Parts: sequence; C-alpha cells; structure tokens
Amino acid sequence: MKLFVTGATGFVGSHFVRHAIAAGHSVLASHRRGAKTFDVDGLTWLEADLDALPTGKLMGCHALVHFAAVGVSPKRASRQEMTYWNATVPQLLMESAREANIQRVVMAGSFAEYGRSAERFELIPPDAPLLPTSAYAASKAASFVTCHAAAIELGLELCYLRVFSAFGDGQFDTNFWPALRKAAMEGADFPMTAGEQLRDFVPVEDVAREFLYAVLRQDVIPAEPKTWNVGSGQPITIREFAKSWWQQWNATGKLQVGAIPYRPNEVRKFAPLITDRAPTPIDSSA
Repeated sequence: MKLFVTGATGFVGSHFVRHAIAAGHSVLASHRRGAKTFDVDGLTWLEADLDALPTGKLMGCHALVHFAAVGVSPKRASRQEMTYWNATVPQLLMESAREANIQRVVMAGSFAEYGRSAERFELIPPDAPLLPTSAYAASKAASFVTCHAAAIELGLELCYLRVFSAFGDGQFDTNFWPALRKAAMEGADFPMTAGEQLRDFVPVEDVAREFLYAVLRQDVIPAEPKTWNVGSGQPITIREFAKSWWQQWNATGKLQVGAIPYRPNEVRKFAPLITDRAPTPIDSSA
C-alpha cells in the first residue's frame, strides 16, 4: 500500500513512517522547504506547501495520513496561524484526497481538545464535548469538527485519533520526558510542578502502530467517521511517571517536586476511555 503522509519530519509522523515502511508499505511524504528530512528505503519526499498541494502528486496513493500541525509545544504560533494551518488546511487536504481518488483519511488529533470536558468524566469517551482551554487545542477541535463534516459531505473514510501524552526518542528536547532524561543522564536536579496532574503517557511506537491500524482496518464506512483515543489505558500522575523513570535511569540528581507552578488554566486530569486498540500483530496485507 502507498501512503501519503504529512508531518513526517515531526515526532509522531517520523515514527509512523518508519513503522509503516517496516510493515511493507511505501510512503510519499510532504515537507516544507528547509525542513530536515531522513532517508529510508521505500520513502519518497515531496517539497510542497500543504495549502497548495499538487493533486496529481497524490494519484496512486491509497491513504492520506495527516500529522502536520503548527503550535505544537514548545513551538509557538499565532491564533490566526493555528486556525488556518490546523483547521482550514486539513479540509483542503481532504478535498485533494477526494480528487486523487483516495478513500481513507487518517488524522491526528489531540487529547487537549477535550479541555474542561475531561474533568466531567472518570474516563473520557471519544464523543465527549470539546471544551478546549488553549488556542492550539481550539484549533485542533475546530479541525475535528470541520473534517468530520467534510468526510460526510465528500463520502470519505475518516479515522480521527486523539493522541494522549506520547513520549519517546525524537521528541523536542524541552518536552517533559526528554528533559527528564537529559537531567538524569547528566546527574542534574530536575525542577517540576507538584505533579498531581493525571495523564496517560503512551510510547510513541505504540502510537505509530495505532495509526497503521487506522490505515488498514476494514470496518470504516464512507461518510461515517470513526474517532477514538490513543493511549496506554493506564493514567498516572506526572509525579509518579517522573519518579518511575528517575529510578529506571538510576538518576543521582534530585526531583525538585513543586519547584515550578502549574500553568494557568491547566486541566488537572486527562484520562482516556480506550474503545479501540490495534491488534497484535497488525495484518498489513490489506
């Protein structure tokens, strides 16, 4: 199967590309001018802006997998940029997919879309109301709403996966897990919040598997979008997560719990209800 992938130079996207190719698929991946790419057999790069994508380049692809987004922490973007690139452009991509006879569209969402709604549930169902508390989360929620409607109007098979706290190699150095690892490896202390926030940390390799499952699953019906949460199903406080890894790495520094204040408007609990999960192993013969 040939896949068209956006955001392939990013954290989750790059892991997905390698996973898909290892499973026997080929990938055509878009990148912006100046972006740092990587070489893997079975991977072809296309330099193009996503809002001016040559539809002809997508012909022959069997699925569109969309990871690209702006404003992903720690990178910053304006509200206008996030609204355009995270909500408007995905609709353009779906129209391009339709023109190129691509039926399956898989899109990466964010647990942050749930926002305040997360506090209403012991475990957040995929159909929970979206009440985001940040401009980035709002732009992703807008993407879901508009792409959900576009899939129905265009008759596409849409899988929308809300990814919880993915972590692993290739993550931005200043994100929580890599910053924690860096301090541990250097024998340094690590300042953090009180860490009472409940999160679902999921290895990025598992996220990549889940997206390949979304590409291959046979029960997706045109104009009937499927939405599900991608997580470990084992929520844990940030403090417990940090202590567990600190011990695994035999860190000699000190976890300075409570040294940093919580972020304004921070939602304390994001615990997903896992309704779908990739089987082991995934059948890649589709």
